[in-house]
Amino acid sequence: MENLLRPLIVVGGSVVLTLVIGWATDFLLRKADERHHETPLWGLLRRGRIPYMLVLFAALLRGSYDEAELLPSRDEAIGRTLTLVLIGSAAWLVIRIAAAIVETSYSRYANARAHRDPARVRRVRTQVTLIMRVVSAIVGVVAAATMLLTFPAFRAAGASLLASAGILGIVAGVAAQSTLSNMFAGFQIAFGDMVRIGDTVVVDGEWGTVEEITLTFLTVHTWDERRITMPVSYFTSKPFENWSRGTPQMTGIVFWHVDHSAPVEAMREKLRDILRECPAWDGRAYNLSVTDSTPSTMQVRALVTAKDADDIWTVRVAVREQMLGWLADEHPYALPRVNTADAILPPSRNGNGNGHRPSQDGVPAQQRRYHGNHNSGRPER
Repeated sequence: MENLLRPLIVVGGSVVLTLVIGWATDFLLRKADERHHETPLWGLLRRGRIPYMLVLFAALLRGSYDEAELLPSRDEAIGRTLTLVLIGSAAWLVIRIAAAIVETSYSRYANARAHRDPARVRRVRTQVTLIMRVVSAIVGVVAAATMLLTFPAFRAAGASLLASAGILGIVAGVAAQSTLSNMFAGFQIAFGDMVRIGDTVVVDGEWGTVEEITLTFLTVHTWDERRITMPVSYFTSKPFENWSRGTPQMTGIVFWHVDHSAPVEAMREKLRDILRECPAWDGRAYNLSVTDSTPSTMQVRALVTAKDADDIWTVRVAVREQMLGWLADEHPYALPRVNTADAILPPSRNGNGNGHRPSQDGVPAQQRRYHGNHNSGRPER
């Protein structure tokens, strides 16, 4: 009977103590969060209550088993399992605590600088994200190594593993060359301020916003809801456009091909009226000028400004659409058209002095060739 009650008492006591201590700790954190609204630290620490309770339960149960001598010396499977659970839950708890501290620091920084320097805030956000990933990876590796060392076979092989660590490192470095290059590229992006989370970029002709940056890959969220994933080494080895670097203000261009008789001065006045009614225009500057000419049309270019990439797209679309509608309604002659007039042939070497060869009926031979017998389709003789 004693052999049955003792394990029940030990397990039940560990569960009860874990629940009581866990509830008390969560209650204190909740009260602290209600009193200190200016910092999210206490609320973020509450996210670690599950690994915290696992650590408490594994530690209490492991210690109780040792003190009560419930583990037979020949069978340590339960004790080793509890040790592995304790190590894993402790690593989980450390990651949650580190994430809470880092997120709190970033929130304070972002709230202080969000309106003054948004580019700097995005840069810090990128660095914080990568730092947390590195911390998580280090804690995970240390926890896995600690778990392996709990097995006697791995402890005995520790010396040989350390001796061959140099050779294995070289082999692993050669085998994972691309992975290591992406990892170092991730650090370069994070601390070199090349691209940040939230930046508007153009990569291989695709326009989008940087949504996620890890140590190995980067995700761009395009305007049509697609997501392009590419290695971070791409941004350190190839050119790309970053529309958010420096000031977010941008200048946009709109082109029209119109007839040579188009009223350019009236188009300038209409552009001014369109921009005054467009909320996305920031009012900094605008301009309209003729930039090119072809035998059938001329090219008119409008320059407009906006505070960021999203607004410049809105301004360009509005200007292009409303200007074309205004030309179609008020000046339809200004739109491109195909000329269908008769061609004028070059003068002939023979004939009278004006370059046309005379005929008996007084009609030049060149005109008679194109205004001849319409029924036969051949020129008159």
